[in-house]
Amino acid sequence: MYEAIQIVHSYWAYLVLLIVTLATVNALIGFFSKREYAPKDFRVSLFALIVSHIQLLIGIIIFFLSPLVVWFSGTHGMGEIMKNSTLRLYNVEHPLTMILMIVFITMGYSKHKKKLTSTPKFKMLAIFYTLALILMLSRIPWAQWFS
Repeated sequence: MYEAIQIVHSYWAYLVLLIVTLATVNALIGFFSKREYAPKDFRVSLFALIVSHIQLLIGIIIFFLSPLVVWFSGTHGMGEIMKNSTLRLYNVEHPLTMILMIVFITMGYSKHKKKLTSTPKFKMLAIFYTLALILMLSRIPWAQWFS
């Protein structure tokens, strides 16, 4: 069961990366070009919100099933986890950073809906989605993606 969920998490991550990148670029282009906010822009930002939240749910399941997450096994102390770069990545860095990414996407999406004109809408999306994209890119386990 773990292997199947891990495969879904890995392949869904490609979709999340693609859609969040697309939403970020769309928001940046919209902000800098001063174009009108359209229904397409709303759908792109909403889709980024949805796929990233689905990925979070899959990630939470993996967090409790993964053999690399040793918080709950009682075999490793916090000091040992923090000294081992692989254990630290899967137990602390990746989950925490991805949760922060979701927070930024959610904040950006929520704040942009309260703005009444196009430029502030794009500005909120551009700021928060760019921060989320940077966080996501910093903690993707690239070695596993390309192995």
